[in-house]
Amino acid sequence: MYEEPIGPDGVRIRERPKTEVAPGSVAVAIKAASINHLDLWLAHGAQRIAPPRVIAADGAGVVESSGDPSWKPGDEVVIFPTLCCWECEWCRAGQNVKCPRFGVLGEHSDGTACELIHIDARNIFRKPAGLSWPEAAAFPLTFLTAWRMLTTRAQLRPDETVLVVGAGAGVAVAAIKIARHLGARVLVTSRSEAKRKRALELGAEAAFESTDFSHAVRRTTGDGVDVVFEHVGPATLEESMRSLALGGRVVTCGSTSGVKAEISMPRLFFRHAGLLGSTMGNADEFEAVLKAIEGGLRPVVDSTYPLSDVKAALTHLDSSEQFGKVVLSVSDVG
Repeated sequence: MYEEPIGPDGVRIRERPKTEVAPGSVAVAIKAASINHLDLWLAHGAQRIAPPRVIAADGAGVVESSGDPSWKPGDEVVIFPTLCCWECEWCRAGQNVKCPRFGVLGEHSDGTACELIHIDARNIFRKPAGLSWPEAAAFPLTFLTAWRMLTTRAQLRPDETVLVVGAGAGVAVAAIKIARHLGARVLVTSRSEAKRKRALELGAEAAFESTDFSHAVRRTTGDGVDVVFEHVGPATLEESMRSLALGGRVVTCGSTSGVKAEISMPRLFFRHAGLLGSTMGNADEFEAVLKAIEGGLRPVVDSTYPLSDVKAALTHLDSSEQFGKVVLSVSDVG
């Protein structure tokens, strides 16, 4: 639980009283949860969320009790991490991300790094049978985010080339896996030689240093890439724009290097470029991810820590040494 904005030291284990599940909700006994940079920003006080707050958006577990007839005790589930009202015009149209009450589990409500969570029954889906508990907890936020970015927003086609910036982050690893699953050619950047090597093992065709990468991208592709998958922000955005082919598009979900960036306007309009923002995803996109996982798409787990070592898990994530998702084991996992 986030209690103090001082970094990983401000996230602590605490006991809370157990309550009865409300009608329309389910109580899920969490087997595994995973953490994201969002949890680090929360712990450092960057999100301006008043503590206390149970962290983590990703979780998988077993229904303990249910206030909804669709679910029964013992059902194995994964959690859809987009918060919404489910009733407004946007939600009824399947656009959960445009709901006036849109939020992210673990940021705008208590999250999954706990033994038991109460959540709206519409936010749970059946766990893919082929995934372990750590794998089931590793994919929801990053795979949902990357899926929407590449399919709904960037409209990536199988004959196109995508450049994934900052390979190694959970969402970037998801993008590599998804782009390859969709039949696209994948290039990556990373400051880390080890991460570049891992990305090549996942199917990337080429991997470049994170500094001045546009020159290498253009030498490799001829004219540039069709899509740049961004989540770094100011430190890489200009190079990402330089890496685009005519009519290419940059799609971004984050800004880990800062909140303000400059771009060359002539490069944007003379190259007919697109600059697209994206956050989280809708329920039907989550279902599409689940279908892809059933078809063989698998998340990448970097490491697993017991819940009691959440400070160490956050510290590891803060070091930027991970490749894939950092998972918390909340109970015995298989």
